[in-house]
Amino acid sequence: MGIEIERKFLVVNDDWRRQGQATLLRQGYISSEAGRIVRVRIAADRATLTIKGMSSGISCGEWEYPIPLADAQALLSEVCQPPLIEKARHRILHEGLLWEVDEFFGDNAGLVVAEVELESETQEFSRPSWLGAEVSHDRRYANANLLKHPYRSWTKRG
Repeated sequence: MGIEIERKFLVVNDDWRRQGQATLLRQGYISSEAGRIVRVRIAADRATLTIKGMSSGISCGEWEYPIPLADAQALLSEVCQPPLIEKARHRILHEGLLWEVDEFFGDNAGLVVAEVELESETQEFSRPSWLGAEVSHDRRYANANLLKHPYRSWTKRG
């Protein structure tokens, strides 16, 4: 079993846009229930099936498997709960750590978050200048929650 240890932050300016490369992602959820998340994702010409278990702090069990692209396309259109989550993921290396900045589209347009995976919950790291408030424990920002409660429907943001 893999363990994902991830911290998530809002992004406060556009300085990140000059760094890294973007990949368009389309993802859908077969299950979006907390502790039983099953996600299908297409990133460029790669597809994965990911299962996430119950969270404990900023850690959760994660199992990810490559699947055929045609299978992922069928799952997204025929099985996954609508709507799909669509975003551009910008991968940025900052002082030895890989940051993933997600710029959302569709019903989540206007939301930009940055995530970093760590080796331990106590690992220290340097914050890029474009990081804002931490939202690691705010479930509103979880992709599976954005499916049910899209950013555009929030009355109070941030």
